[in-house]
Amino acid sequence: MIKKTLITFSLLFLALLWLTSWQLNITYFIAGTYSVASLVSFLVYGWDKRLAMQHGEHVIRVPERTLHILGLIGGWPGSFIAQQWLRHKSKKRSFIAVLWLTVIVNCSAIWSLYYFQLI
Repeated sequence: MIKKTLITFSLLFLALLWLTSWQLNITYFIAGTYSVASLVSFLVYGWDKRLAMQHGEHVIRVPERTLHILGLIGGWPGSFIAQQWLRHKSKKRSFIAVLWLTVIVNCSAIWSLYYFQLI
């Protein structure tokens, strides 16, 4: 249930960004940035999952800080999708809490930009 909800939430957020950009005639830069960052984030999660499965603990993996930075720059929808679809980093509560914090920061930033008519 939660898996489908988070994937749907992420995809609806991206779709809403594109629809808003088109309907309000504002720049596509934000929607494009979120889409590209989400794709990169998804791919990095997949790469880290592959490293974890193939090489165990004896390999240098992607630091959690890097995954959170990708979420913070707009890749959180891709992070949620990868986390649920690939079942990677989906059990560690501290990681999930910081990921949700990146969602809140991103949504607050977009709302603020729109509210103060900067976009």
